[in-house]
Amino acid sequence: MYNIAVIPGDGIGPEVVKATTTILDKIPVEFNYTYADAGDECKEKTGEPLPQETLDIARKSDAILFGAAGETAADVIVRLRRELNTYVNLRPVKSLQPDKYGDIDFMIVRENTEDLYIGDEELTDEGAIARKKITRHASERIAKYAFNYAKETGRSKVTGVHKANVLKLSDGLFKESFYKIAEEYPDIEANDFYVDATAMYLITNPLDFEVIVTTNLYGDILSDEGAGLVGGLGMIPSANIGDDNGLFEPVHGSAPDIAGQGIANPAATILSACMMLDYLGENEYARKIENILIDVIREGKDVTPDLGGNSSTQEMAEAIASRL
Repeated sequence: MYNIAVIPGDGIGPEVVKATTTILDKIPVEFNYTYADAGDECKEKTGEPLPQETLDIARKSDAILFGAAGETAADVIVRLRRELNTYVNLRPVKSLQPDKYGDIDFMIVRENTEDLYIGDEELTDEGAIARKKITRHASERIAKYAFNYAKETGRSKVTGVHKANVLKLSDGLFKESFYKIAEEYPDIEANDFYVDATAMYLITNPLDFEVIVTTNLYGDILSDEGAGLVGGLGMIPSANIGDDNGLFEPVHGSAPDIAGQGIANPAATILSACMMLDYLGENEYARKIENILIDVIREGKDVTPDLGGNSSTQEMAEAIASRL
């Protein structure tokens, strides 16, 4: 039995999480769900967007399934990643339905603990200053994870992304660390691009990428661009992985404009649960759910309006669950 901390959060979070647990409950794996509060509504009720009780539940769990955060996202999901020391952020970009590019399938491996994203800012007389922190330890650690991921999943190329021509010290260190680790993996091709060039290449030739490894802020931006290649943020899952914890969440936000209408696309959360199953070692069921989801999406019948159907969030989930 796996102890899963479930944090539905705000907006469409509770809807897509319910849809996902409906599917998880159909496989012969026992889950003990412990629900915990976080987000905008939690702050209104308790005065805290991320209570200590929720952090304690998350730390003690085998994995955490997260829905969505609203205005308090920085105080909730970013803090959760930091508190749990989940230093790897995985964001797969994969075609789930036919598109003009062909079968896109690459992984963005994003460093999750430093860079501008840590929010080290201060006001000055002239305006504001944000400090960009890049360390050799974190850069080598994330590069090693990316190359190991490529090796374990049968991929042949890892691309490092940076802006070392301008940020010579910080991004220069990241690039240097990337190639240092690359020497340990002679069977895997290593190349690198500037982040702005990468943004263009993702549009002009996305099939060239297999694994991208990059810093925190660039990874966030490029993964949203990648989502645009394969149908939008509703199609992109993510995993935050550390030595002791795994936190799994859709990339999309709380979507308050459609919250409560029952039309949110649950695909990203379902795929995040598949990544959770992989993390727990339940790879067989992860692939079964993923393949059924892809079939349902490509058939186009039992899907939400954004995918061209007329089904509700829960109806789409039940259509997938029934095939298990």
